[in-house]
Amino acid sequence: MKITNLSLAAIAVIGMMSVASADVDMKIGGQAVVYYQTVENGGDSDYFDKGSSTANSGLQLNANGDLGNGFGLGLQGTALSTWGLENNLVGDYDTKADGSFNNPGVMQSGLRNNGDTANASDYFAITKAYLTKKLGKTTLKMGRQELPKSLSPLAFSEGWNVYKNTFDAVVAINSDIPDTTVVGAYVSRSNKHGDLGTFNNLTTNAAPVNKGAYMITVANKSIKQAPVTLTYYDLELSGGLEAASAIWGDVQVDAGLPVKFGLQGGSIMPENNLDDTKAVGAKVTGKAGPVALKLAYSKVNNGTVSLQNVGTGVKTPLYTQMVANQGAISRNADTVVLQAKTPVGPGTLIAQYDMTQTSSGPDNDFSELDVLYKFKALGTTMLAAYVTKDSDAMKDPVNIVRFWTRYNF
Repeated sequence: MKITNLSLAAIAVIGMMSVASADVDMKIGGQAVVYYQTVENGGDSDYFDKGSSTANSGLQLNANGDLGNGFGLGLQGTALSTWGLENNLVGDYDTKADGSFNNPGVMQSGLRNNGDTANASDYFAITKAYLTKKLGKTTLKMGRQELPKSLSPLAFSEGWNVYKNTFDAVVAINSDIPDTTVVGAYVSRSNKHGDLGTFNNLTTNAAPVNKGAYMITVANKSIKQAPVTLTYYDLELSGGLEAASAIWGDVQVDAGLPVKFGLQGGSIMPENNLDDTKAVGAKVTGKAGPVALKLAYSKVNNGTVSLQNVGTGVKTPLYTQMVANQGAISRNADTVVLQAKTPVGPGTLIAQYDMTQTSSGPDNDFSELDVLYKFKALGTTMLAAYVTKDSDAMKDPVNIVRFWTRYNF
């Protein structure tokens, strides 16, 4: 008798196709990605050196279906490969104990593949698997899913890497109140960015969030010119810490003037007599001919917990967030960012500059310049980026060249 071995990737694809071929209204789509980054930061490092470069190719399949009686289904399978480039052109991708990589942190994997694609199960992960149920004006979403920053500002899916991180969560969305959306959620785990196949506890720089986070968000548009969003979290910490609560608010003001305004602010409040982290931010946006301009400011005090995504420990919800400045702006920092954006050829050119004064961590009096060009070519969306950042504590500036191309189908 002949025995056939199927990889997890093949089983998942067969499962998606089986559901699609059943009497279920299914929509199949996905995204193919090629992602490359190289870094130069003085010493022996140089652009395009093997030890200074990382790369990924990826294929992501989505299946969404209506199961009837108000039930829905969502599945996502994510496959990642290095194409064996670590043999000659890019660095090795050995992972640390926390799932992050020793090389620059853009490389992703499933199930700690370390660049080995000989077995499909080594680089495939189920990154979404959820059920939905509609009950009147309430929608329940239960399982592995993305969380948007607009409704979950301290535990959200980030889009800067090859693919977005996802969460194990239960979410309820209700719109019974006029002009108001109420979101309640329990968020337990995230796959962060290094190993998409492994889901771990949420985390802060102070301690892991070992029992998850409870969240409630209220988004109100009663005042059309000034929609308001308020969010509250209860975080259960470990490592001898009892708990922490957090609140975050955001209002966008469009008064019919040539410029628009945004205001944000909040606090993370740990117990055990630890210092609260408090933050405020503001932005002004407008246009000068074809150029869209933004001036943003944020201030974060020297609290115990950094103002960073508890799902990844990377990005912040601040208006001043840029490509690589999160370590400087998330704690004990005053930051000003100026951004200009304009159409150029088949795409959009973005230039932005950060000036940060801080005495927290390794980045003191930090600065960053980003130049990004996002455009359409060959039926795909492409990004070419140059980033340079420097601080008083750095011996040499860090210079990053990043390129990716994405094809949605």
